[in-house]
Amino acid sequence: MPEHVVCRLDEIPAGQSRRFTIGKRDIAIFNVNGALSAIADRCPHEGASLCAGRVTGLVQSDGPGSYRMEREGELVRCPWHGWEFDLRTGQSYCDPARMKVRTFGVKVMPGAGLQEGPYTIEVYDVAVRDDYVVVTL
Repeated sequence: MPEHVVCRLDEIPAGQSRRFTIGKRDIAIFNVNGALSAIADRCPHEGASLCAGRVTGLVQSDGPGSYRMEREGELVRCPWHGWEFDLRTGQSYCDPARMKVRTFGVKVMPGAGLQEGPYTIEVYDVAVRDDYVVVTL
């Protein structure tokens, strides 16, 4: 599968997420304590941006009045209706038999390796003249 360079690691600080569009796909990348996860940025329930959702854990209970949080930082909660999805697998916790979001591989590569790799970008000179942005081709 093709790889796409989307940003530097420091542009997604720990505890935050960022949305990227690659081709026709909107992808949400989450940085949870240095671990990156990439999922489709569209809740399959009603289409909300999962990038705007809250990263949370899984609430477990052994009985009434006894609750504990497990898997902290491994789930994202849809901001519209609260559906939860596993950031690693995309699996839904609201309807696990039928519902999930697509996941994508994500990795961090050193910049020197990218320079030598198959990634190429076009660079253009940009200047501002009298409050107009001008791109030189």
